[in-house]
Amino acid sequence: MISTSGALGKYFRKTPATLTILLLIGLWLLFQFEAGGVVTDVIDGDTIKVRTSTGEVTVRLIGVNTPETRHPTKGAEPYGKEAKEFTKKVLLGKRVYLEFDVQRTDKYGRTLAYVWLEKPRKFTEDEIRAKMFNAILLLEGYAQVMTFPPNVKYVNVFVKLQQEARQNFRGLWNLDYYRSEE
Repeated sequence: MISTSGALGKYFRKTPATLTILLLIGLWLLFQFEAGGVVTDVIDGDTIKVRTSTGEVTVRLIGVNTPETRHPTKGAEPYGKEAKEFTKKVLLGKRVYLEFDVQRTDKYGRTLAYVWLEKPRKFTEDEIRAKMFNAILLLEGYAQVMTFPPNVKYVNVFVKLQQEARQNFRGLWNLDYYRSEE
């Protein structure tokens, strides 16, 4: 129960709609995260299967693109196998937490999510670097930034991490194939 004494109490008494707004914001934040689940399979570096309390879902990581391992028209791309193996090493069998952006699914029916190794507390850049797998893929040079608006919540951080990986020739940025791309 909110106290009606003091400066805040006067504000809440005058604007009871504020409580409703705060409740709605709290609910919205709650639904931005799914309790998470366990990674049961790795399709490629940026697509995984996660067993949640409601069943198994295919999750496409938001904001990143790893090289293809078995594209129907492109075939395998350089560093695709390494990206898939890295994703397997880090995620397979592990509990993850899913954060959603504006759209929950793509045109293929895959769940779109930021995949966290631990639940974030402050959403700082340091925490994103250490706990969000999408960001780790970029920072280690296993992926490139790829955005599809309106799902762009972390695009500025992602661009910064990709620049860092590229400047330090990490992962795919150590290959002429990717360094020549601008």
